[in-house]
Amino acid sequence: MGRKLFGDISPLTYALAVKRQIAQRTLRDFIRLLTLASTRGQQDLPVVVYKHNSLIRRKLGNVDAALQENKAVSLGLAAPHVDGILIKPGETFSFWHLVGHCSEKKGYKTGMTVSSNGPSSGIGGGLCQFTNLLHWMVLHSPLDIVEHHHHGGIDLFPDFNRQIPFGTGTSIVYNYLDYRVYNPTETTFQVRVSVTEEYRRGELRASEPLGVKVHVKETDSHFQEVGKDVYRRNKVYRSVIDKRTGNEIAKDLIVESNAKVLYDRELINATIHPECEASHS
Repeated sequence: MGRKLFGDISPLTYALAVKRQIAQRTLRDFIRLLTLASTRGQQDLPVVVYKHNSLIRRKLGNVDAALQENKAVSLGLAAPHVDGILIKPGETFSFWHLVGHCSEKKGYKTGMTVSSNGPSSGIGGGLCQFTNLLHWMVLHSPLDIVEHHHHGGIDLFPDFNRQIPFGTGTSIVYNYLDYRVYNPTETTFQVRVSVTEEYRRGELRASEPLGVKVHVKETDSHFQEVGKDVYRRNKVYRSVIDKRTGNEIAKDLIVESNAKVLYDRELINATIHPECEASHS
């Protein structure tokens, strides 16, 4: 058996390891003198770059439905901290810089988290759905994603009204696993977010029309047997189109998934290809 990490020895050492990570991130930000976005626009910027709605309550296997309700509460508390934020040229958007530490004292509830490749729970759990929404909108813009974490290598739950490609989600932990975006352009961007009973709604706006249009497309999406297991595979490309000429000026592979399915294969609503068979969709 391999040597245990300090944070894996006991709950106490885990808590100490987390505090150290938080302190290290705070110190790094101080040393780097980052200009973090903090100005809030009172009025909508004129141009809608991209907008998306995300269903708040999803069926996630056998996860307690109460955790979904709690997530809705936490999302509602976090939204005002981000809504209206301007990302000016040269600024960096930081989710945790804006939202801050989630605590029971602030009203945040216990929601679902992912730990050790499985569902768990914790205060503020479910806020990754917030950064999922932000990430999907940012992918359709010229903003640079400078920090992004995700639950790679596993497919925890069967699809439920999936609207965006598998593998384009995010993973966040205060404050050392953040979602950060840098604005390298001369245009100011604005994030608008709100929560209704059913949906988290988001808009990414800009101060002026953009010269490019961005498309995000999934290809070669399939499930494949590997021994006794099933793996979910896909590729996601991001292409940038010059609006003036209509020419594609950039195309990048941003996701290439090879994720082990951790739920019952009977819940897969798609063909499972035999191990010897390649899929090209």
